[in-house]
Amino acid sequence: MKAASFAYVKPRALAEAFELLERPGAKALAGGQSLIPALNMRLSSPELLVDIGALPFREITLEQGVLRIGALVTHSQLEKSEDVARHAPLLAEAVKQVAHPAIRNRGTLGGSLALADPAAEYPACMVALDATLVIAGKSGERLVKAEAFFKGLFEVDLRPGELVAAVEVPAQLKDQRSVFLELARRHGDYAIIGLAAYRGKSTRFVFCGAGPTPVLARRASQAQTLEEAERGLEKDLSPPADLYHSSATKLHLAKVLLQRAWNSLSTSP
Repeated sequence: MKAASFAYVKPRALAEAFELLERPGAKALAGGQSLIPALNMRLSSPELLVDIGALPFREITLEQGVLRIGALVTHSQLEKSEDVARHAPLLAEAVKQVAHPAIRNRGTLGGSLALADPAAEYPACMVALDATLVIAGKSGERLVKAEAFFKGLFEVDLRPGELVAAVEVPAQLKDQRSVFLELARRHGDYAIIGLAAYRGKSTRFVFCGAGPTPVLARRASQAQTLEEAERGLEKDLSPPADLYHSSATKLHLAKVLLQRAWNSLSTSP
């Protein structure tokens, strides 16, 4: 099957991109690793494809303890970045689980976040890190906390004419710990269940593949012992079944990841 016909434009300026994206039936194209297959299967049929690849959202910078990553930074660039490895090691671990090298060379951070696939790694990481998304539009930029950005299944807090411009992540300090874990049928496949875990002033266990959005396991995160956390997880999670795994199986696997993450976070830096 091939995509339905559509118009294509590649703006060179932000103002032009915002104006184009406000048109009915317009859709942004970044790396295209999710959108192009959806077009070919006619799961998405935009009238206008706005290629944002020429826009200036490609920098990784550190300023005043905040790591800012542009939305058009590719998975491979994240994987190779020394700043990401040093200041956001959770992302450095998660990116290794994203698909395969060919896809990592093209796919982008912003594209993954805007798509908001519930099985994707980055949304869970952003919630775990209490990251802030920088949303750009004709009227300027606005900041949205990651937990509020993901609103439902493939639904995010983006208005017509807006784009994810960057994410801002607090740089991880020496006494803080994080770990990303994932279970999949094969490396690079969509996760059966995944866990982004962070321990600093507070602890945050955030699961992907456990609901329509990243799921912050609040009871487990507040627990003082592993046993208490496992009991809390039973109330925090009700993962949907899929073609291969029942809800009970996915909850069991979530507990396995929780145990591994708990032990990892409890190890001295």
